[in-house]
Amino acid sequence: MHDRDPLVELGAFSSPDATATAWPIARGRLQEAEVFWLSTVRPDGRPHVTPLLAVWSGHALYFTTGEQERKARNLRANSHCVLTTGTNALSGLDVAIEGTAGQVTAQAERHVAADAFESKYGHHLTSPDGTWHGLGAGIRSGEVPLYRVDPVVGFAFGKGVVYSQTRYRFQR
Repeated sequence: MHDRDPLVELGAFSSPDATATAWPIARGRLQEAEVFWLSTVRPDGRPHVTPLLAVWSGHALYFTTGEQERKARNLRANSHCVLTTGTNALSGLDVAIEGTAGQVTAQAERHVAADAFESKYGHHLTSPDGTWHGLGAGIRSGEVPLYRVDPVVGFAFGKGVVYSQTRYRFQR
């Protein structure tokens, strides 16, 4: 266990013969997943959910959004959020990370995150005909707002013959 690895607990709603999903497996899912769902809270308390690209780098999740998009406005009022990824099936592994999101301004951290986005999403970001062409350059320059979600708690939901609910408690 590394000094920043979370505490791992098997949840009460797991199958009798289930075991907790080890953090490296859940982290691997976060590193491999292409689409995430970001949940934020509107100023009037209503939820807002939207799909987006995200990367796990170091000990946090990173995503981008425009300054005037609903999610950015929500986060300015309330930094608590959840990023979720997984399968749209009754088998596999779903992972949710709850935490607080803050805008990244440090140039070195922006460069590391941009590299992680380009490494993960490849030609979608680097090819002139890619869907998000130029996103890496926008992150590096500060033109594109970059957010870091510092995890507080996470969950992994194993689905299949055996169902498991694992909780990860991150140390601050």
